[in-house]
Amino acid sequence: MNPAPPGPPGGLVERTALRKTMWRILPFLLFAYLVCYLDRVNISFASLQMNADAGISDTAYGVGAGIFFVAYFLCEVPSNLALTTFGPRIWIARIMITWGIIAGCMSLVRGPTSFYLLRFLMGVAEAGFFPAMILYLTRWFPRERRAQVTATFFMAVPLAGLIGSPLSTWLMTALHGVAGLHGWQAMFIIEAVPSVLGGIACLFWLIDKPSQATFLTEPERAWLVAELDAEASEVSAQHRPQRSIVRTLLQPTVLCLALIYLGLEFGEYALGFFLPQMVQSYGDQFGTELSLMHIGLISAIPSAVGICCMILWGRHSDRAQERTWHIVIPTLIGAAAIAMSPFFSDFFVNMTLVSVTAAAIYSSIPVFWQLPSRYLVGVAAAVGIAVVNSVGNLSGIIAPSLTGALKDATGTYSAGYIVLGLFLVLAAGGTLALHRATEKAGPPGPAAPVPAPQARHVEG
Repeated sequence: MNPAPPGPPGGLVERTALRKTMWRILPFLLFAYLVCYLDRVNISFASLQMNADAGISDTAYGVGAGIFFVAYFLCEVPSNLALTTFGPRIWIARIMITWGIIAGCMSLVRGPTSFYLLRFLMGVAEAGFFPAMILYLTRWFPRERRAQVTATFFMAVPLAGLIGSPLSTWLMTALHGVAGLHGWQAMFIIEAVPSVLGGIACLFWLIDKPSQATFLTEPERAWLVAELDAEASEVSAQHRPQRSIVRTLLQPTVLCLALIYLGLEFGEYALGFFLPQMVQSYGDQFGTELSLMHIGLISAIPSAVGICCMILWGRHSDRAQERTWHIVIPTLIGAAAIAMSPFFSDFFVNMTLVSVTAAAIYSSIPVFWQLPSRYLVGVAAAVGIAVVNSVGNLSGIIAPSLTGALKDATGTYSAGYIVLGLFLVLAAGGTLALHRATEKAGPPGPAAPVPAPQARHVEG
């Protein structure tokens, strides 16, 4: 007699397994990515003092902010391959400890050259972190729950803005002159400490795979392993994942995903690296004098809006089991909002439009990351996700460099807003193109269930 099929989505074993897994994994990953992202973009606040102290122009600042992603791009795929060798626990810990140390060394910046060097080293240290997290989530959560889970994890990005904006500016104000340090130097040192401590904690807290999860009961562990193995077998059978690394790099689906992510990330990094300076420019433009704390608090508004929207949007995407239009609709709304911003001369209207754009970007990215796992498993997934993330993060080179150069050339951020909108349109168009191409090729339906006996058989 065949074993009884798993219970419905409301089954006790499923509910308890997912609840325990979420509470064990998500808070730590959220913390890790929050401190990671804060260390990556806190130069946007440091620049309010650092640029003048170290003689760094807007263009040089944009290049320095972007050079991080040159190293990130070069080291991303090797880092994710190393993860498959050493395991997530050890490799994520290594990344957090090394980037934390280098982030603290940003306090040693004395000019453009040292700025470029330290940003490049941070890129080397951090490469592979985000795709490692995405790959880790696919190993622990079934795809029917993954958009909401990813949205919760990705909430670290707007949280870094919500918490980091007032925190960074407060540290720069309160600690200026302490131990002979400038405020921005003290901020770099203090905000690097949680990364190093988190990396050490990672060695004791994370678990590489569900079969090793002692925090689950035997029935809960068996259900989760069977569910994930069945899902992997389904994708493997339909998409032939046994590809060489080179073939994975050149796979049209991977390249299209990378193009979409390039557009989304341009928006994230243009705002992430320049929002405090944009807010400061609004104050100058509209005759309002803003202190560092004012800039920090105002810069947190788009993040607060983004947190609310991304969680609700990810939950809606999971309930509908639809991904394409959950990416296209917000990106087009965000593109329209930021493109209209230069045509308004009201502080409140401009901040509203920027907040709408931020919410659109934050809502789209977690849904986007549900697409790669539909086509890739195993080593191909590790390589493919790393390729998508590394190419997408080229926006980290393009966005701050181009935004800074346009600001120096025109004296305003208006041209940068238009370019940001065009990249979001690129992301929307790429998403529609991928949907149509895979629809013709007959991709698996997002909610196509695997029969229960097969899932049990895979486990055995």
